[in-house]
Order: sequence, then C-alpha cells, then structure tokens
Amino acid sequence: MADLVLLHGFTQTGRSWQPIAHALAGRYRSLAPDLPGHGNFAERRPASFAACDAYLRVLAGGPFTLAGYSMGGRIALHAALSLGPLVERLVLIGASPGIADPAERAARAAADAALADRIEAIGIDAFVREWGAQALFAGMPRGVAELADEDRLRNTAPGLAAALRGLGTGVMPSLWERLGELAIPVDLVVGERDEKFRAIAERIEAGLPSARLHVVTGAGHPVHLEAPDAVTELLAG
Repeated sequence: MADLVLLHGFTQTGRSWQPIAHALAGRYRSLAPDLPGHGNFAERRPASFAACDAYLRVLAGGPFTLAGYSMGGRIALHAALSLGPLVERLVLIGASPGIADPAERAARAAADAALADRIEAIGIDAFVREWGAQALFAGMPRGVAELADEDRLRNTAPGLAAALRGLGTGVMPSLWERLGELAIPVDLVVGERDEKFRAIAERIEAGLPSARLHVVTGAGHPVHLEAPDAVTELLAG
C-alpha cells in the first residue's frame, strides 16, 4: 500500500485530515502528523523548514505522495524540492511558493514576528477567536468553522508563536525560481471563493508544465475542510 503524508495548516493539527485519511484507507497508508509548534509536537523540536524536511524523510521512510494545506503546502513544496525522488506526487491546497520580493518578504517577517508576540500575550483562546474571524475564512459553513476552532484549541500559544517565527511566509525562502526543478506530477487545489490563492495557483500552473489546477466549486481557502469529498477524490486519482 502506498504512503500518503498529509500536512495541516497553521493553527490546525493532524486531526484536521482524519475524514480524508479514513476515506482513503483502502488506497493509502495515510500519515497526518502534527507539525512543529502544533498539537503534540508543540515544543519538542525547533520549527524550521529544514527540520520539517528531516522529519518527513524519517516519517515516511520510502517514496510517498505528499499533500499540504496553506502552511503545510509551503512545507510540502519545500520538502518536494529537498527530498528528491522520495516525493512521487505533490498536492498543494491553498499554498504559495513564498514571497519573491526581498523587501516584501522582510515586511512579512516583521509582521509575523509581531503576531507571534501577540499570540503569546493574549493566549490561545483569544487568538483562536481572532484567527477564525479573518476574511480568509469568511463563508465557511458554521459546523465546519466550529470544528476548525476545536482543532485550533488543541494547540498552545507558545507553540503557535514558535511555528510562526520558524515557518511563517516571511521566513520562507522564495521558491518561485525553483518550481522548474519539479519533474513530478503537481496538483494545485484552490477554492472558488479563494481569490488570492487562486491567482497564485494560476501563476504556478503557467510556469510549471507538470502542474494541474483544480478549482473546487463553492469552497473557500480551507478546501479540505469545506469540500473533503472533492479532495479525497483527487488524492485517490
């Protein structure tokens, strides 16, 4: 049975993938770990892209399909470029190759650092309320939003702050110029309502012959939460 590694987004845990992992049980051995700074992995290891690459190499052991959402998508893309033939297929959900402009990247790093300080100052409960109220998540069905918040509350404020400092968009090296190194199949998944990441996915597809863009009707940014059947079908393909 083939291995499938599923990487969650910032503020989530590996449990966010449970419905999809369960649905794919006959097709894959699914691994949905908590990433550094999150859940049971909150403070056990420094949060960095290099640490995540090493973790994934040990976790899967052999060749695997790698899927990631948002922050998990950034980590997945970095790992696919670092781990070579270990990653046989890449699925990016609402993800970005980073910020190409150095000044914009530095500004984002400063903003991420300030947000990390705020998380530590206000605590996990208040931060979860603020995070879920972002326009990025507007339109999420009520039940889905409540489950997402329950998952976020499995984290700690120090853990999320560490993840933001080590794995935020501002500290991620831009991978735009390295996309051409990917020879494996790449599926880009975005929600119809997620205009920002749909535009990013379209840019990736235009510059990467091996990429296929999938726009999920009616969904927003967290496609795997709002439309798990669509993501399951794509992963099973």
